[in-house]
Amino acid sequence: MAVKSNHVTIKGIKDGLVFLLDDECEYEELLGELRYKLEHSHQNILTGPIIHVDVKMGSRRITEDQKQNMLDILKQKGNLLIRSVEFPASEPEQVPVYAIMSGMVRSGQVLHHDGDLLFLGDVNPGGSILCTGDIYILGALRGMAHAGVEGNEEAIIAASHFAPTQLRIAEQISRPPDEWETRETSMEFAFLQNGAMQIDKISNIVRLRRDFNVFKGV
Repeated sequence: MAVKSNHVTIKGIKDGLVFLLDDECEYEELLGELRYKLEHSHQNILTGPIIHVDVKMGSRRITEDQKQNMLDILKQKGNLLIRSVEFPASEPEQVPVYAIMSGMVRSGQVLHHDGDLLFLGDVNPGGSILCTGDIYILGALRGMAHAGVEGNEEAIIAASHFAPTQLRIAEQISRPPDEWETRETSMEFAFLQNGAMQIDKISNIVRLRRDFNVFKGV
């Protein structure tokens, strides 16, 4: 049997009561109706021996203070024992997921990957890595790297030792200066800015990727 008001429904179940609370009305209005219902209605249900209560909030999200206010109202009835309060599940935090591979990409070899890639090893001259997402190389990039191959212009290419024969991000192609053939630069990454390929120190990557967690020390 269900006893209904505008915003509060009380259902009797086998081992207690379920309070179904409207998730669309103003929260203060909901608390007012809950308080009134407990004080003035259905005394035959809400008095007597200990009754276990499950509270269901629907899709409403509330603060800890709001939750405590609601529990305080319910606890005014000494025979009501709150067993559970059901809130909507929190949306999981979006965490970047990188595939991890190791080895060596030799001349004539091509490594394809769908998504972001963390590669532990070297890419030799004549070797290539192609990814739909980002490319991070813990090793030397002396071959070709193509990130964002399906058109993702936000993709980046980073390497511990940066001496590529060619870089590509989405549709943009950059051939490195001649001096890269004789020296390696360390810990750099390539990205697109206003349609042009740019190179910067990897310590500055957070300027582009604000979703990265940044260690600030104490």
